[in-house]
Amino acid sequence: MTDDLRPNYDEALVLDAVDRFLEREVRPHVHALEASDTWPAEIVEKMRELGLFGATIGEEYGGLGLPASTYAKIVERVSAVWMSVSGIFNSHLIMAAAVERFGSDAQKARYLPRFASGELRGGIALTEPDCGTDLQAIRTTARRDGDRYRVNGTKTWISNGIQGHIVAVLVKTDPKTEPRHRGMSLLLIEKGEGFRVGRKLEKLGYKGIDSGELVFDECEVPCENLVGEREGRGLQQILAGLELGRINVAARGVGIARACLEESIAYSQVRKTFGKPICEHQSIQIKLAEMATRLEASRLLTEQAALAYERGERCDLEAGMAKLFATETALFNSLEAMRLHGAYGYSKEFNIERYYRDAPLLAIGEGTNELQRLIIARQLIERHPA
Repeated sequence: MTDDLRPNYDEALVLDAVDRFLEREVRPHVHALEASDTWPAEIVEKMRELGLFGATIGEEYGGLGLPASTYAKIVERVSAVWMSVSGIFNSHLIMAAAVERFGSDAQKARYLPRFASGELRGGIALTEPDCGTDLQAIRTTARRDGDRYRVNGTKTWISNGIQGHIVAVLVKTDPKTEPRHRGMSLLLIEKGEGFRVGRKLEKLGYKGIDSGELVFDECEVPCENLVGEREGRGLQQILAGLELGRINVAARGVGIARACLEESIAYSQVRKTFGKPICEHQSIQIKLAEMATRLEASRLLTEQAALAYERGERCDLEAGMAKLFATETALFNSLEAMRLHGAYGYSKEFNIERYYRDAPLLAIGEGTNELQRLIIARQLIERHPA
């Protein structure tokens, strides 16, 4: 593949290159890869060539340096074809963002060019078996031993955990500190001795991308791999990265909602009941209108969050609103699309059942939608004091 997103950046050209990539390299293979739950090695290699693993990494490190708004549009397009592909580079780019924003100069020089090229791919390891939304409850520890840390614990539901090479791991460097977040740090851990994959986790949807359980058993990590060089900053560092992650998840919601609408519009014009296309029935028209309106509102909220992120503003309010509304829209549109398609929507011969299986993940990942509502409310009060 010869397309390259980097030279003479122009958003229309970038998106056109992504569309061509999706039509040539992804769409023809989705059904087979989804059915077998196979990690798409050839697609990943094409993404490396296209530069997607460096999409938001600065050009000085070999990345594309794309703004978040363009990145969100890329994710929307990818997710409308196969959402799993977006997860392969999203978790990776959250890890990269943490290093680029908070890492030492030595860490940036060592890792970011290799992240940007896709030579080193990975993600973030936050969730644990007894800890999801409450990240301060993690139990994975990193004990200082001379010039190294010894890491012990288990992380679960880690995207890119099996096929990736490196993860940014949230650990407790001082488990006794109060408040708890002051004892949390972020470590870059490459696979090696003391770091193994426990098992691959089977999922309802989101096939192809690997979700694994990671086990650390006296895993030795150089102290120079501590992001930011100072302990106790890990939670703030990863939460800042999750702003980009929530914009990504919102964009995924837009992509799925868009695919559901487009396929429903097309199907409603060829499927006939009572002597006419179903698009002429008012009940179907009402469904299409609601799906389209929610989709457009989701896209605008996602763009607003991305623009705030680009300006360097705190955007947990905007990202939370976008993530909440767009992912609920994906759920709504996938169910409406299944109802509109009838039995064909329930069939694996059509894409609708895949959208219906993929959409629920979006309401859970990068912070549940229940958590997003709390974040939104708290930010409203903080920004508008009485």
